[in-house]
Amino acid sequence: MTDLKQKILAAVGDDLKAIEEALAENLNPYFDLVSQVAGHILFAGGKRLRPLLMVLCARLCGYSGNHTARFSTIFEYLHAATLLHDDLVDGADMRRGRQVANQLWDNPTAVLTGDFLLSRGLSIAADTGLCEVIRVIARITENMSQGEIRQLEKKGDITLTEDEYFEVIRCKTAVLFQGACRTGALVAGAKAAKVQALTSYGYHLGLAFQMADDLLDYTQDLSSLGKHAGADLREGKLTLPLIHALSRAPETDRKRMVAILQNPDFTTTEFVALVEMLKYHGGIAYTHEQAAAHIQTAKAKLHPFGNSQTREILMDIADYALVRKS
Repeated sequence: MTDLKQKILAAVGDDLKAIEEALAENLNPYFDLVSQVAGHILFAGGKRLRPLLMVLCARLCGYSGNHTARFSTIFEYLHAATLLHDDLVDGADMRRGRQVANQLWDNPTAVLTGDFLLSRGLSIAADTGLCEVIRVIARITENMSQGEIRQLEKKGDITLTEDEYFEVIRCKTAVLFQGACRTGALVAGAKAAKVQALTSYGYHLGLAFQMADDLLDYTQDLSSLGKHAGADLREGKLTLPLIHALSRAPETDRKRMVAILQNPDFTTTEFVALVEMLKYHGGIAYTHEQAAAHIQTAKAKLHPFGNSQTREILMDIADYALVRKS
């Protein structure tokens, strides 16, 4: 565990505990099957970053009530719902080291549990009593659905552009981060300037987080990945490292990369060769530079807020998003 991660966890330990308790409490009154399936994805070791961002942003804006943990569950429920649906769409076998829910139960159960989590998030949003929060959550669900459809439409498409890639990750990842931060500011009753600053912080953090995640598919130690090396690539997902390298490579290397991309059964040796080409043609470095730029922009959005431990944690979270290894 890195020093930065240890520092963050030490500072937010009580918040994470409260979030865990709220996630469980908000599932308990419902069907046992729903609790079992939802619990399978919810309690499999997620980072809780999205609900944590909501809690921290509310605190940064002076919120002193006792509802942030409950309200923050909105964002973990929405995230878990997308994972349940993604695993089915992608034909995945494993998620967070566990067999995916639709294989343990069945497709209808996984889909309906995902639908339940989406509706549960909207129900809790209504409990805030703030129309703007309900609007935020509605837009998140709409955008995430659009992102999934765009990604499915472009599956395996070697003509995918950088702009199209950014639109997908905006819809699939950034809107949830920015929505969590915006909601934190809204429940705290923050003024418009602070609401917008934290919304922008979440947006840029979300983009950088997804780019860093996409880098991990090509930069993690292969010994730790095993047969899952290049998981995104095997699912036909073109991400920024590959998009950029394809745009820069000469025809010979481009053909080699496309051949690997179009063969979901590529070998580890072929994958290693692909990674070397991504490095050589700048795909890895370019993606890291883009992510780093968005992290700097995100941190700049926190400058109007006074020095505090909460602001420092949000700064640290931004830095960690870029250097994390999982």
